[in-house]
Amino acid sequence: MSFYQSPKKISAFEAKFEAQKIAFAPVSFQVARCLSQFGILKQVDDAGENGISLPQLMDCNELSEYAIHVLLDMGLSMGLFWCKDDHYHLDKTGHFLLHDDMASKNLNFIHDVCYQGLFELEASLKQGKAAGLKHLGDWETIYPGLSQLPEQIKRSWFEFDHYYSDHAFDSLLPMIFKSKPEHIVDVGGNTGKWAFACTSFDSKVNVTIMDLPGQLAVAMENARNNNVADRVLPFETDLLDETKPFCQHADLYWMSQFLDCFSKPQIITILKRTVAAMKPNSELCILETYWDRQPYEAGAYCVNATSLYFTAIANGYSRMYHSKDMLKMINEAGLYVDEDIDNIGLGHTLLRCKIKPI
Repeated sequence: MSFYQSPKKISAFEAKFEAQKIAFAPVSFQVARCLSQFGILKQVDDAGENGISLPQLMDCNELSEYAIHVLLDMGLSMGLFWCKDDHYHLDKTGHFLLHDDMASKNLNFIHDVCYQGLFELEASLKQGKAAGLKHLGDWETIYPGLSQLPEQIKRSWFEFDHYYSDHAFDSLLPMIFKSKPEHIVDVGGNTGKWAFACTSFDSKVNVTIMDLPGQLAVAMENARNNNVADRVLPFETDLLDETKPFCQHADLYWMSQFLDCFSKPQIITILKRTVAAMKPNSELCILETYWDRQPYEAGAYCVNATSLYFTAIANGYSRMYHSKDMLKMINEAGLYVDEDIDNIGLGHTLLRCKIKPI
């Protein structure tokens, strides 16, 4: 992206301050979360233009003066508050930390799912495996354990995952259904939200969800609750086991925020198996957030940070890819990109792929 192609235009003094922010980043993170959890951000915001004093905040909280004061002091240094005449006011960064859904989902995901495991990042990078996953459970990767995670951790994981995909649904559905598919295979369909969006959009389409047993059980329960169990069908498989079957001859294969869960060799294998299952006129639609396709630097920052979740927590070898890497893998698998659309939802890219003609 253009915002990474030249040095940042900041002074040495400012750069030195940025380095200190990095050094103390875990402190800043936990302070931000505590200010949110204890309701202090909201209490300062609710005070409006008059602001709120430390004694008034003490009346609103069970925390000690000491506890509130150290949080406020660090909040001032972080730019969450400003203070005049001993009254605290919410600054712009504090406003977005409190009111921005993306910030909230990201913060909960990092705290509940990633924080302890990220301590093992160094080991994960050296070993090529998710050394931090042990803080969540005893699995080779996080995916078989998703349905077994403690409720709060599970909620934060799925809210994070769905937040980014759900924002793309409204604009995606007309694109996907312009070819009028009668049978869609949702590869790695998780809880089934995309499958249910498809059956709501088109009353005739049938959707098969291919996934691991734990996720399929949740998806099919949701299908029954949504009264679409007759049109949303399960297909149990392990995409990493080439001896397992692959759903054959669908009109459209759908992979949303899915391929980033695998290494490059695994992605090529999965794509080749998809090609083998497709009809000559079938389509494969891949939806991903590529860090080089983000319209803003903040988006690229979040996407690149998410890669380290895969490194330390999820499996140790996958990542959020550069779009050129994905295009090379698509080509190697025997596919070509018929349509390439950026800026869908929150920085998603849709690649509509077809089998290369012989």
